[in-house]
Amino acid sequence: MQFTVVLPVLGFLLMVFSLSNIPPMIVALIYGETEISIFTFTFFLTLLGGLSMWLPYRKIQGNMRIRDGFVITVLFWLVLGLVGSLPFLMMKVPSLSVTDAIFESMSGLTTTGATILTGLDDMPRSILFYRQQLQWFGGMGIIVLAVAIMPMLGIGGMQLYRTETPGPVKDTKLTPRIKETAKALWKLYVALTVTCAIGYKLAGMDWFDAISHSFSTVAIGGFSTHDASIGYFQSPLINGMTTVFMFVAGINFALHFFAWRNKTLSHYPGDSETKGYVLILLTVALITVLTLYLSDTYSLWKAVEYGVFEVVSIATTTGYSSAGFSIWPTFLPLLLFINSFVGGCSGSTAGGMKVVRIMLIFKQGIRELHRLVHPNAIITIKLGGQPVHSRTGEAVWGFFATYVFLLVVMFLLLMATGLDIVTAFSTVASCMNNLGPALGEAAGNYESLPDVAKWILTFAMLLGRLEIFTLLVLFTPVFWRY
Repeated sequence: MQFTVVLPVLGFLLMVFSLSNIPPMIVALIYGETEISIFTFTFFLTLLGGLSMWLPYRKIQGNMRIRDGFVITVLFWLVLGLVGSLPFLMMKVPSLSVTDAIFESMSGLTTTGATILTGLDDMPRSILFYRQQLQWFGGMGIIVLAVAIMPMLGIGGMQLYRTETPGPVKDTKLTPRIKETAKALWKLYVALTVTCAIGYKLAGMDWFDAISHSFSTVAIGGFSTHDASIGYFQSPLINGMTTVFMFVAGINFALHFFAWRNKTLSHYPGDSETKGYVLILLTVALITVLTLYLSDTYSLWKAVEYGVFEVVSIATTTGYSSAGFSIWPTFLPLLLFINSFVGGCSGSTAGGMKVVRIMLIFKQGIRELHRLVHPNAIITIKLGGQPVHSRTGEAVWGFFATYVFLLVVMFLLLMATGLDIVTAFSTVASCMNNLGPALGEAAGNYESLPDVAKWILTFAMLLGRLEIFTLLVLFTPVFWRY
C-alpha cells in the first residue's frame, strides 16, 4: 500500500463529503433550528481533517494500483461512517450512544435503512434531511462523484470505480473515459431524483417530504421522515408513485443512460437481466396479491395497492412500508423477505445478490441436471444470447458460497448475543442485503438490540454495500504480501 497515494485521495474525498453538511445547514436556517451549529461544526471538522491529509502529499506523483483502490474504498467508508455519525452524536433529542450513532450513519450511507430512531415526526427537520441525504450520497457512491473531478488532481480513478460500482461486472464503462462515466452516472442520478421529487410533490407531499423521500427512493434506501414511512400519507397515488420509482431505480443504470442518450426504450426488453427482474417481481406480486385477497386481509383493490408496493419495496431492498408486511398472513412475510436476497439488477442502487447472479446460478444448476443425462455433452451457459465465460461462473459461485458462509457465521454470533432465531436471521440477512426492515424483535426498529449485535450488523451492512470481496480481500495475507 502506498500511503503517499492513499492519504491524499482519502483526504480529498473527505473534503468532498464535508460539503454534505451545507444543505442541512440551510434547512436548519429556513426552519430556525439550533442544529445549524451541529452541521457547521461537522463541516469545518471534516473539511480540516481532509485538508490535513491531502495538503502534505498534494504534489507527490504516484500511480494508483488496484490494491490502493481497495484500501481507499474500505477506509473511506469506515471513516465516512464515523464522520457521518457526528450530527447524530451531537443532537440533544434523542440522545444517542456512539454505537447507535455509528449504526444509524452506516445504515444511511450503505442505503440499508435499518434504524434505531423513533419519534421521527417530532425530530428537527435538518436532522431528518441530513439522514435522507446520507442515503442519497451512498446510493450511487460518493466515491464515483469524487472520481468525476479527480483528474484535476492528477489522480486516476478507474481503480476506485471498479471497487465501488455494484454488480458482478466491474469493468463496463458507459463512456471511454472514467471521468465522463462518473459524470454521466451522476447526471442521470440527479435527473431521476429531481423527477421523483416533482412527482411526489404533484402526488400530494409538501416540498420537504417530496425532496427527502426522493433521496431515499432513488437511492433505494428506505429512510423516511415519518415513523409510519410511506404509510403516513395514506395515499394510493403516492404509493403508486413510489412503486414506479423504486422499480426504475432497481434497473441497471447503464440501461437508463443508453435510454437517455439515444432517446429510446427499445433496449430494455432485450436485456436478459431486466426480463428476469420483471418476471420475479410479477410472480411474487401475483402470489402476494392473491393471498391477501383470498385470505380476506384486504379488498381486491387494496390487495393490489399494498401487495405490489411491498413486493417492489422489499425485492428492490428499499424497505419502505405502507401496510406492515411483517404481520401479513401465512407465508407472505417470509416470501417477501426471501425475495430480498435476489435484490435488484447489477449496476443499480439496489442491494441483495443481484438478479444476474441468481440467473447464472439457476442456469448452472440446469446445466448440471442436463449433464446427468448427457455426461459427455459440452453445454455452454448463455445470457442474453451470449456465452458466459467460465471465470464469471466461478466468480458467481465464489460470491454465493462466501455470502452464505458469512451469513451463517454472523447469524450464530447474533444468537450468541441472546437474540432469538427469527430476529437473528432476519436482521443479519436484512443488513447484508441492505434492506433495513426485519422480523421478530426488530420488526419495528433495531433500538432494543444489544450493542454487540449492532456492531455485527454494522459490519454486515458494509459487507453488503461493498459486495463482500472488496472488504474481505483486505483480510487476506496475499493482499499485503507484496
